[in-house]
Amino acid sequence: MKKKATYINDLHFEHKAWKSQLDFQKEELQSFNRRLEEVVVRWTDKDILRQVEHYQNNFIRHNEVIDTLLHNINEQQHALSTFAHDHPVAIDHVHFEDHVDMRKEVEDQNRIYNELKKEYFRFLTVAM
Repeated sequence: MKKKATYINDLHFEHKAWKSQLDFQKEELQSFNRRLEEVVVRWTDKDILRQVEHYQNNFIRHNEVIDTLLHNINEQQHALSTFAHDHPVAIDHVHFEDHVDMRKEVEDQNRIYNELKKEYFRFLTVAM
């Protein structure tokens, strides 16, 4: 896929939006884990506890993916900031490569996360 050119302000805006979404997901995952602790206290059924473990593992994995994405976003932001610092006059006139691959990664994470969240809430209706 050919990457289009874009301005630094557009890239920066998208980075901020992504970081906000991902930070919110991390906070939600903490809340979801606390809720799982409540499920464990209420149930001794092995099937329910197996599902709790399934969600705990998924939440751990999502946190890892989010951390990686945030790291990559921060690296790209740092590169853009360095360029802006080194070329202050040209910054508003220079086009940068659009970050299509990173956008797809963030969109995939959001889609997978939202599917997991729906599944998790269905589980909670049974377990709580």
